Amino acid sequence: MDIIAHALWTAAAADIARDKTRQTLRLTWAAFWGVFPDLFSFTVPAVVRIWWYLSGTTHSLLPDAHSAPHFQYVWQLYHCSHSLLVFAAVFGLVWAILRRPVFEMFGWALHILIDIPTHQGIFAVHFLWPLSNYGFNGIRWEARWFMVGNYTALLTVFTWRWLRHKRPDSRNTRFPSLTESKTN
Repeated sequence: MDIIAHALWTAAAADIARDKTRQTLRLTWAAFWGVFPDLFSFTVPAVVRIWWYLSGTTHSLLPDAHSAPHFQYVWQLYHCSHSLLVFAAVFGLVWAILRRPVFEMFGWALHILIDIPTHQGIFAVHFLWPLSNYGFNGIRWEARWFMVGNYTALLTVFTWRWLRHKRPDSRNTRFPSLTESKTN
């Protein structure tokens, strides 16, 4: 799935979880963790390719089939950041260090769970890496029909959330002091 959709799905899920659990969840941090696996994998090579393009080293921002395999390490980063086992280990480590769970990090897990059925071929997610290189051969997230359906679903969810928060019975439920009388 594309990085924007990952951020939006994670923010929507965190908003719903915040309402259901009454936990303090920061949507921006949840969205960050929702895009983290792709940022971790692709930021360095993207910056390098842009630099090469701007400096005239290459004439295209896209990798060339005839160019040397400069970025083979990216696949290890991709498998690492798209592994549920790595996520669980990092989540547990952060919990142990901070002595509390950082629930926003579940955006990372959601990213992986979304990618499993929506990636195929070389991008099939090895979600049990490093114990297994199995990758489910799902659908292509960049297929037009899927993109239209995905963004329609996102629009529906965000419209539903917006309408739900606009209802008089749910207005300001997160901030009860705003609804209290000033006569107290």
